[in-house]
Amino acid sequence: MVKITELTRRPAPAVTPQALATDGAHLWVSSRDLGTLYKCEAATLKVVEEIDPPGVVWAAVSTPDGWRFTIGKGLNDDRYGYRYTPETGFAKLFACPEFAGSYLSFDGSSLYFSQWYKGEIHRVDDAGKITRTIRVEAEVSGHTFVDGWLYVLRGTEQNGEHWSMARLDPREKTPVVSDVAAVPFACRSLAFDGEKFWTNHRAADEVVSFSLPPR
Repeated sequence: MVKITELTRRPAPAVTPQALATDGAHLWVSSRDLGTLYKCEAATLKVVEEIDPPGVVWAAVSTPDGWRFTIGKGLNDDRYGYRYTPETGFAKLFACPEFAGSYLSFDGSSLYFSQWYKGEIHRVDDAGKITRTIRVEAEVSGHTFVDGWLYVLRGTEQNGEHWSMARLDPREKTPVVSDVAAVPFACRSLAFDGEKFWTNHRAADEVVSFSLPPR
C-alpha cells in the first residue's frame, strides 16, 4: 500500500500530544501526560493559549456551538463527553458507554465518537444516546469528515503499531471501509483543515500534517 505524503513535522507544544483538532486558523492539542490543552497557531504551532481542562483530553472536535471533548477522569480514567466554550468553560454532557471512548468527529450536524478496541464509531446526541454504530474492523486512532466522507485511522498498536488511513461513506446503509494509504508511524487523532490532514506522532512528541496519494 502506498504511504501518506508528509508535508510538515513539528515539535508538539508539550510531551505526548494526544487530542488534535482545528478551527481553521488554530490547532488545539492536548498532552496526555501533563493533562493540559493548548490553542496553537496552525502555521507555526506557537502556543497562544493554555487551558486547564478537568481531566485528560483524549479527543477534540470543533462544532458550531462550541468544542466537544472526550475527557478522562479519576483513577480509572473514566471517559465523559464535554462541551467547552471560552465564555462558559467546560460542561459535562454524558458518560461514554462503559466509561470507554476516545476520538471525535463532526459531520456538520451530528457528533461521532469511537471506542478504540471495539473498532466502533458511534453517532451520538448531546445526551450520549447512540443513534448509529459503524464498525471499521480494526482499532481506531482517529477520524474526521471531509466532503461527506468519513476518514479513519485504523490498525493496531500491538507488535510495533501498524496503521492505515481508510475511508467510508456514512450515507450508505452499510458502509464499505477501504484503506487508501499506509501511515508509517504510531498516529493519534485525525483532523482536516480544508487543505490537509493533521495527526500526532505521540511517541515522538510531534505534530504531522500530510496529504493522501492521488486516487
